[in-house]
Amino acid sequence: MSVPAIIYVLGLGPGDPLDLPTRNLSLMRSVNSVYLRTTQHPVIPYLQSEGVRMHSLGHFYEKYDSFEQVYSAMADFLLKEAQKERTLTFAVPGSPLVGEAVVRMLRDQGPANGVNIKIFPAPGFLDSLYQLLEIDPGEGIVIADSFQFLENEKCGGTGLIIMQLYSPALASEVKLTLMEHYPDDHQVVLVRAAGVKAKEKVLKIPLYKLDRQDVDYLTTLYVPPLVTGEKPSSNSIAPLVEVMDNLLSPEGCPWDRQQTHQSLKKYLIEETYEVIDTIDEGNMHKLCEELGDLLLQIVFHTALAERAGKFTMSQVVSGITKKMIHRHPHVFGKATVEDAAEVLENWEAIKQREGDEGELKSLLAGVPRYLPALQRAQKVQSKASLVGFDWPDAGGAALKVEEEWREVKAAWKKGDQGELQQEIGDFFFAAVNTCRLLQLDAEEMLRMAVDKFMNRFCFMERKAQKLGLQLAEMSLSQLDNLWEEAKSREKEGQ
Repeated sequence: MSVPAIIYVLGLGPGDPLDLPTRNLSLMRSVNSVYLRTTQHPVIPYLQSEGVRMHSLGHFYEKYDSFEQVYSAMADFLLKEAQKERTLTFAVPGSPLVGEAVVRMLRDQGPANGVNIKIFPAPGFLDSLYQLLEIDPGEGIVIADSFQFLENEKCGGTGLIIMQLYSPALASEVKLTLMEHYPDDHQVVLVRAAGVKAKEKVLKIPLYKLDRQDVDYLTTLYVPPLVTGEKPSSNSIAPLVEVMDNLLSPEGCPWDRQQTHQSLKKYLIEETYEVIDTIDEGNMHKLCEELGDLLLQIVFHTALAERAGKFTMSQVVSGITKKMIHRHPHVFGKATVEDAAEVLENWEAIKQREGDEGELKSLLAGVPRYLPALQRAQKVQSKASLVGFDWPDAGGAALKVEEEWREVKAAWKKGDQGELQQEIGDFFFAAVNTCRLLQLDAEEMLRMAVDKFMNRFCFMERKAQKLGLQLAEMSLSQLDNLWEEAKSREKEGQ
């Protein structure tokens, strides 16, 4: 019968070498293979000075998109290495029994893989944290690392400790999630380096300032419970979500309960265009109302998806938050940009790297097929220009318009309907290219032209009515006169 392999799982303590158990240090000295979940811990320099040879698993964080994947990959690696080496040590910050997903996976999977997991605890930072915060955990506390919290949103009647708030970007995500459950000015506490003597810091701030602070891997957030009378932020969409839940309930609205994603498409489009119309009108009061109508459509679609077990509103908000942070490394990371044009180039480059399993996406991926044709053409052309596939200036594009028009006339003369359709399409595409290179929005230009035509035509109708005539009864010469009068009034500003 073979002897099982062994993984010694050690805690490194909160960060002060004096809190590192002697037994744990002795094990690290005696076992050849010592693996660290992360080297981001204050006791690491001390271990190096003591001659402990360590291997970091930090590269797993760069290799995978989600922390669940990272931790699972780490556990798989350690189990396989243990089977080869028979004995190894895995060291984690603080206590291995508090907030360590890899340790939990090792304990669950070890026996089935013929590996014994032996835990050697160390003091965690929580005892020091409780003292700094002057709170009694016996009164109720929820403890989670940042990513566990974002996935489960454990908020409410008890205090909340969120560990490993290691970056401003992560702090921003946590803040936005918390603001769905707490007032913007709810007082929270940031604690840095709890348990690391002479480095401990405690800062009380309102929630809305959370992502404006310096945070690192030793930062922990404490969110006190809501007090009587406190309500979530007024910008929370929770009340609207609750209304939609009621409408879709068995006792709710029969019409709402009959709707599907397909049946709601037209309303989503209508509400979007009503927002655009209101923006053009410059009516901010009406814009507020129309944005609410558009938001309702988003909540409606999400509520239907949640009932089908597909996704939730929290996932929608969390997903777009993560996407915006990821695509703005010049704001939330260390990247630098010269101007807005470079921002767009970086944005497209990041989008291309976001394919499944690292697969490179087409530069034109994500351009919606059902965009208005002019808008879609301009978007496709803009994306192609990012790799230099473009005219040097609008002059070249304008010459292409003339060339395409000659081809339209040639196809027209031949009487080939299929060829004529293609050539007119090419003509429009070339015209859009010219607009783009002149820094004009083709969709907007045509919309303005249609509006202008409608205004002139409506003037003609009103003027004909005053004359006691119908447009259909007037000669082409009379209609032309009315049209020219409408143009003149435009120039005069009437």
